[in-house]
Amino acid sequence: MSADTPRRIVLLRHAKAEWSQESDHERPLAERGRKDAPVAGRKLADSGTAFDLALCSTATRTRETWKLAVHEFAQRPRTVYEERLYEASLGELIALFGETPDDVRNLLVIAHNPGMHGVADALSGRAEGDALARMTRDGFPTAAYAAVEFSGPWKSLEHGVGKLVEYWTPND
Repeated sequence: MSADTPRRIVLLRHAKAEWSQESDHERPLAERGRKDAPVAGRKLADSGTAFDLALCSTATRTRETWKLAVHEFAQRPRTVYEERLYEASLGELIALFGETPDDVRNLLVIAHNPGMHGVADALSGRAEGDALARMTRDGFPTAAYAAVEFSGPWKSLEHGVGKLVEYWTPND
C-alpha cells in the first residue's frame, strides 16, 4: 500500500456493563449491554467496511462486547487482545494505533471511555454532515462508535488528520 492509502479507524466503546463486586477490569456486560452489542455489530457489518484487524481491550466487558458484535460480521477480522487499551490516555492510544502494520487498511478498536471519545474527537479535523456536532452533543455512550478516515501510514496518525465520517449510538 502506498503512503497515501485511505484508511479507516472505527472506535467502538464497549456495551453497558454491570456495576459489580468484581474489579473494574473484570466487570461483565449488563443485560442492556448484551442486547446493544449485537446491534452495534450489525450496524458495523452493514456499513460494508471489511476490517483487517480488531484491537480489543482485555477487560471482560470489551471482550464480551466483541464476542457478541463479531457474530454479526460475514468475516471475522484478525483480533488482538491488547492490555494497553485499558485505561489508556489519548497520547497512549494514538501511539498504539501508530504501531498498526501498514498492510492494515481498516482498523476496529473496542475499548473504553474517555479514550474512545477523546481520540475520535482529537483525530477529527473535519466531519461529514452533523456527525461531529452530534458526537459533541451526545457524548460517547456505551456501544457507540465513530469512524474516522485519513490517508497515509498509521505512524502518521495525529491530531486533526482525519475526517469523522460516521458517528452512531444505539439510540439512533
